[in-house]
Amino acid sequence: MEQQNEYKASLPFFGIPRLFPYIKKYRKTLLIMLICGLMGTGVDLALPLLQRYALNHYIAERTLDTLPLYIVLYVLIILFGAVVNYIATRGAMATEVRVNRDLRSSAFDHLQKLSFSYFNQNAVGYIHSRVMSDTSRIGSLVSWTMMDSVWHTSYLIGSIVVMLAINARLALMVMLILPLIVLLFSLFQGRLIKANRQIRELNSKITGDFNEGITGAKTIKTLVIEDKMGRDFVADTGEMRRKGIHASRLRGLFALTMHLASSLALAIVLWKGGYIAENEVGTFSLFMTYAQGMMEPVRWIVDAISDVITTQVNIERLTRLLGTVPDVRDSEEIIAKYGDSFDPKKENWEPIRGDIEFKDVSFRYPDGDEYVLEHFNLKIPFGSNIAIVGETGAGKSTLVNLVCRFFEPTEGQVLIDGRDARERSQLWLHNAIGYVLQTPHLFSGTIRENLLYGNPKATEEEIWRALKLVSADEVVNRMEKGLDADVGEGGDLLSTGEKQLISFARAILADPRILVLDEATASVDTLTEQKIQSAIETVIAGRTSLVIAHRLSTVKNADLILVVNDGKIVEQGTHGELLKAKGYYYRLYTRQYEDEATHSVLA
Repeated sequence: MEQQNEYKASLPFFGIPRLFPYIKKYRKTLLIMLICGLMGTGVDLALPLLQRYALNHYIAERTLDTLPLYIVLYVLIILFGAVVNYIATRGAMATEVRVNRDLRSSAFDHLQKLSFSYFNQNAVGYIHSRVMSDTSRIGSLVSWTMMDSVWHTSYLIGSIVVMLAINARLALMVMLILPLIVLLFSLFQGRLIKANRQIRELNSKITGDFNEGITGAKTIKTLVIEDKMGRDFVADTGEMRRKGIHASRLRGLFALTMHLASSLALAIVLWKGGYIAENEVGTFSLFMTYAQGMMEPVRWIVDAISDVITTQVNIERLTRLLGTVPDVRDSEEIIAKYGDSFDPKKENWEPIRGDIEFKDVSFRYPDGDEYVLEHFNLKIPFGSNIAIVGETGAGKSTLVNLVCRFFEPTEGQVLIDGRDARERSQLWLHNAIGYVLQTPHLFSGTIRENLLYGNPKATEEEIWRALKLVSADEVVNRMEKGLDADVGEGGDLLSTGEKQLISFARAILADPRILVLDEATASVDTLTEQKIQSAIETVIAGRTSLVIAHRLSTVKNADLILVVNDGKIVEQGTHGELLKAKGYYYRLYTRQYEDEATHSVLA
């Protein structure tokens, strides 16, 4: 799993170069922000010089000849500083929001392109923390941290330059703290990176706990496992607490030692600067102001280094997500001709008839060691009804996954209308497939909005025709607002059977050439199952259909039945042929028939 394979080494320059593609489009804003930041620093450096002049001229020499001009200049500098700081702050806010938006959009779009295997191997909380939490930290880094780094660094350098120009000996003594800062940084950097990486991973796990606690609330209550879920959550948050305290202690110790080092600057001025006060009180005041002023930049640099170290982990994780290559992807030539998911070139799409052929196909899953299919051959002419049967967990979805190109053959070819599916775009194929899942999923919104996902251009008449075809019109008619009734998050305001009927109608509304029914009646009540079964015979007419079924009584009329056991196709034929063979299918059918008969008698 990806979360177990995070980067172990530090990235060059804390990984910031990886963000350049997202920063360069705002280089004008950043440049203005940085220039204004430097101007603001110039104002902060100029004020102690003005104070030095005031102390030496108006107090030591007791003359007020230039006071009016001094006041005007002082006020103008203050106003100028306020304006440039406002511009810099506004630029930082805009940059943070825009970079956050771009990173999240890139992450979300990339997730749409990733193969099923990625989502099988990574938890929802793990992915969610990358799209939301990591991007937020990165947006703050490239805006506020960048702006503050310009101010504090330029102030530190500027104050040293001014002090060197006025009194080089004393300035050099103050600068003795800088090698100490570098040494402390080198000692703490690795430990802080490791501690913060552990915290980020625990945060992802806790986010996953929250997600499971919410989405699985009904299951948790029916299993009466609230106490177990609570204990697991407490254990994870307890581990987070321990790791957080450890990281805080490290950070606190780092900050404390750096603070003590920076305080040496003020001590040196107080110790060695006394003789200056006897000759020039303004210069002594200037050194005191700069020495004290240097403490804030040094403290900020300490915190910033720690933040950058922390954010490096966020950059690692997000760029790893964005750098994940899908297991199934179109070539550059195919994308150039047919487009991709976000820019389809439908004018180049050939019409799909619906002929399917497995040509010497061998396949094993990306995370598997054994072949599920070996040198498998099968022709499925357009209009055929193919049933795939077997016990739960036997591997019935493998063939469908290959036809839909959710996975690609390890060897061999899957042909659609006589051509390798890889010679055309995924979207071209998916646009011609209607898929009804065993566990139906509806999007938040109204029934109408969910149906239009199948065909955004569908008319009212076409919507009702699809609903009536699968008896879903009864569901809509019961709703007070009809098609405009809200289905809730994930369709939770509807029953499982109602959701299945709506999702079935949605698939039909797309008028697919290939229809896949993945145990579409397995999780519905008997009445809904009868409605769906009666609709299936009508719906599959004029289409190539692949029906994954657990109940064998529902596939007796299929043109071909593929029997799957332990991930392998062990038999194939019509219902009658398979019964005559008295093999695995015969035993499955006989056992199910006996179970149903017993259940009927008991009822």
